[in-house]
Amino acid sequence: MIKLFKLTDRDGQTRGGTQWWPGVSHSGTGTGELCGPGWIHAYEHPLIAVLMNPIHARFRTPRLWEAEGEVGLRNGQLKCGCKTLTIIREIPLPSITTEMRVRFAILCAKEVCADLPWNAWADKWLSGEDRSEAAAGAAAEAAWAAWAVQAASWAAYAAEAAAAAAREVGHGINIFEIAEKACSGLR
Repeated sequence: MIKLFKLTDRDGQTRGGTQWWPGVSHSGTGTGELCGPGWIHAYEHPLIAVLMNPIHARFRTPRLWEAEGEVGLRNGQLKCGCKTLTIIREIPLPSITTEMRVRFAILCAKEVCADLPWNAWADKWLSGEDRSEAAAGAAAEAAWAAWAVQAASWAAYAAEAAAAAAREVGHGINIFEIAEKACSGLR
């Protein structure tokens, strides 16, 4: 059993009204696709749970739980599935700002984007040198990832796209490390 993380709504429920609470376990069959009924969805890092919420669970007022389970299926480092997951305790939800989400999206995109003008814009944004709308608009023409400055959910899409692109070219990226860097304010 390893430590995992589970997001629920404010009532401690996931889709379909499945109730989670300390000591509660739920199981699937361990078959089929990751987001299907055979797997219990979890995360291996609390920041990834919160950063991916806008496109995975879409909870408006999420709660975060420490859990235990055996990972049977993974979508890279973005999410995992367990046949059985047990909630240990509720933990504080990391406070993630829009700026952190944007930084996360940019850092993910930088891992796989070779476009020089976009990377120049990204470096200026990350350093705080130029965060103007005009600069972002110009960079958006060079690469779609620059649009991440417009909405939190696009940060999650950028992470998924970067991870998929990295897998395609055989380049491993450490999404956990990128999330920690983005949410700590490191450049």
